[in-house]
Amino acid sequence: MAVPKRKMSRANTRHRRSSWKTSAPTLTECSNRSCREQKLPHVVCPACGQYDGRQVVQPA
Repeated sequence: MAVPKRKMSRANTRHRRSSWKTSAPTLTECSNRSCREQKLPHVVCPACGQYDGRQVVQPA
């Protein structure tokens, strides 16, 4: 198992971690023709309650 020989400095640690950035979630349009709200892909639409063209939950 690899073990570091020296302690990594704070600057090097922060430089390495500087590429750990979050990204905005991708949003898609709801497939329901009357809804067309923005929603997360592969998730039930919170506005109309449909998923993959069928009613799954009652809308809030």
